[in-house]
Amino acid sequence: MPAARLPGRTWTVRLTGHTDRTVSVTCSTTACRMPPRSKDAAGMRRFAAEHATAHGRLAGTRPNAACACGSAQCALHETPVHCASTSLLVLIHNPAIGQVWTLAEICQACARDVHHITILSTAKPAPATAVPRAAEPSAPRAAVPGGFSSPQAAPDPEPRPRRPHRQRRSHG
Repeated sequence: MPAARLPGRTWTVRLTGHTDRTVSVTCSTTACRMPPRSKDAAGMRRFAAEHATAHGRLAGTRPNAACACGSAQCALHETPVHCASTSLLVLIHNPAIGQVWTLAEICQACARDVHHITILSTAKPAPATAVPRAAEPSAPRAAVPGGFSSPQAAPDPEPRPRRPHRQRRSHG
């Protein structure tokens, strides 16, 4: 029996300008702590981009995620698409507008039609359940230094030379 598909997740990070010439950052995840309003629009824009990217690193891609775009009636793109294939974790950000970052689990079919997209990760298919084979006598493994279980996984016998440490110059 196939596993049930989980609803696709989305996160939205938004930079909002105010009449007093300050900007604020909001996140659709209410548990996220945002900095107070600031007049440093460039710094807040960097924070918003890094915050969206951090959600992507922490979330990871789920192989059994349904397409979030499909559940939103394909609002992320103009042409209708039949949601299908592998799920992706994507970051959608139009640099010309520069105020909204959307992180979403969508399918490959929808991803082809979404503009200003960066694919952060692709779901790996769920592993097939192993069919037990008849017990076969296993050949004894040769002992390999370093505690590795096979000669192919053993470390290189000669360490590679390290590059010398370079000191940074300060431009003052």
